[in-house]
Amino acid sequence: MPVADQVRMANDIARQFAHLERDKAVSEIALHIASFWEPRMTAQLRQAVAEGAEGLDPLVIEAVARL
Repeated sequence: MPVADQVRMANDIARQFAHLERDKAVSEIALHIASFWEPRMTAQLRQAVAEGAEGLDPLVIEAVARL
């Protein structure tokens, strides 16, 4: 899957939880990714974060660190 698609999908998830307190939002994003994404998608997202992919929501970056 292209990195741009990963970023879009992760940011969509972040938007769904953005109304929550920051720590709760990050936890919920991490839980969602861990629960519903295939391991290879999660690995690609981790790589995108590590490489500083443009456009990633800061909540996603924090959530990936918790995976």
